[in-house]
Amino acid sequence: QVQLVESGGGLVQAGGSLRLSCAASGSIFSMYAMGWCRQAPGKQREFVARITRSGNTNYADSVKGRFTISRDNARDTVNLQMSNLNPDDTAVYYCSAAPPNGAFGYWGQGTQVTVSS
Repeated sequence: QVQLVESGGGLVQAGGSLRLSCAASGSIFSMYAMGWCRQAPGKQREFVARITRSGNTNYADSVKGRFTISRDNARDTVNLQMSNLNPDDTAVYYCSAAPPNGAFGYWGQGTQVTVSS
């Protein structure tokens, strides 16, 4: 079992930046793959980025080159640095975790990101 708590959301103007953080507890963080998803109003939750236990990353095409996912195993945190934000990035952002050989089945409560034009 792992518990996830996101922070760092807020209101930002288009072109601005935000850094989201997700603190994990309750299990061996370094054993988990970590990811971020988002859900905009009226839309399905969508993949944003993920990072494996070994640090390999991949991103949705819509955020590639603008967002960077990283993890700090010493602090049991995963971060999402978001730059050059645009209104289409407005959503609730969720942190997620996948145990070894498992699916992304653990979720945080979400943090709201709003980008104004």
